[in-house]
Amino acid sequence: MNADLHCHSSVSDGCLDPAALVRRARDNGVDLLALTDHDELGGVAEAAAEAALLGMRFVAGVEISVTYGDETVHIVGLGVDPDDPLLCAGLARVREGREGRAERIAAELERAGLRGTLAGARRLARNPAMIGRAHFARHLVACGLMPDVRTVFEHYLARGKPGFVSHRWAELAEAVGWIHGAGGIAVVAHPARYHRLPAAALEKLFDDFTAVGGEGVEVVAGSHTPDEMLRFASLARRRGLLASRASDFHSADESLVDVGRCRPLPPDLVPVWSRLP
Repeated sequence: MNADLHCHSSVSDGCLDPAALVRRARDNGVDLLALTDHDELGGVAEAAAEAALLGMRFVAGVEISVTYGDETVHIVGLGVDPDDPLLCAGLARVREGREGRAERIAAELERAGLRGTLAGARRLARNPAMIGRAHFARHLVACGLMPDVRTVFEHYLARGKPGFVSHRWAELAEAVGWIHGAGGIAVVAHPARYHRLPAAALEKLFDDFTAVGGEGVEVVAGSHTPDEMLRFASLARRRGLLASRASDFHSADESLVDVGRCRPLPPDLVPVWSRLP
């Protein structure tokens, strides 16, 4: 099955509206798609309606921002009820901090000599409640100051760079609890990206994740190298975790992997979609 269980629309920091994202997935041969916008379920209804028109299997999803120690990690919820009141309330609380964070990013960038970035980022954020680092990056690229979004992150927006600001998101147990309360499955997103967690700390993350009922891990992710996929396939086997496959697609210009075009899962792993309705 060509399943892609992590991608983003313009409702968070993707560039395609939900229906257009579904059509691109269909054109790329996707059989099962999950829309997993950051801390937001506002695109699910549109995506689900388009998938139904195209005869494509779709599950509602979300990617929840979590603070773990001093690291930000992401927990994907798959097969959630998008109308669940506790999940919706929790996500609304997480979103509340984004405007203040954007203002702090703009202030830091101004100290680095980059003016007007907040207004520019706001123009590019089609959902004002979801302004994020990607919108600042796209603004700087549009202004001709940087060649691409990845370079902006490397020079300005990554941890330790002039435009980075720390932020407190949801707690791990909260995020998993909201997902389970909404009938979903909790999955650790792109674990190889948590570079600041040494091997022992990453194992501790999975200890804590499974202790609160977390079930899955993205073995195949758009940002994972082949060696990283092997590493997390081994982790899934060792811990008895469900394995997910995900492009983390945002746009054709920015993403390493197009929606539906990531590598297949190793055949001995239990795919997370085998447990979805």
